[in-house]
Amino acid sequence: LAALISLSFGGAVGLMFLMLGCALPQYNRYWPLFVLFFYILSPIPYCIARRLVDDTDATSNACKELAIFLTTGIVVSAFGLPIVFARAQLIYWGACALVLTGNTVIFATILGFFLVFGSNDDFSWQQW
Repeated sequence: LAALISLSFGGAVGLMFLMLGCALPQYNRYWPLFVLFFYILSPIPYCIARRLVDDTDATSNACKELAIFLTTGIVVSAFGLPIVFARAQLIYWGACALVLTGNTVIFATILGFFLVFGSNDDFSWQQW
């Protein structure tokens, strides 16, 4: 129960940083909201690979490693997009810093979700 509460708190704090980077009066640009797509896309490759791959095999698996590679590309893109927006002067650098802070918190929360609920016990996210 404590893990679930801390994960929800982490998600709320991360989204708060993202919204602050968009909605504060000195920034007032909503371009950084495009990183929400990366938040949605980031767990998808790994979830698909976990469904397809049997975890009993101790050796390296190409499908799982491809999923980790794609997830890494999505996460790096989520960190790169606000920097590109700031360099193109679509957003301010302060907004970029807030969005990057939100990215760090959100992706740590997503990682924590998979670490807490990723095991194959009775209470796992795979039942959903």
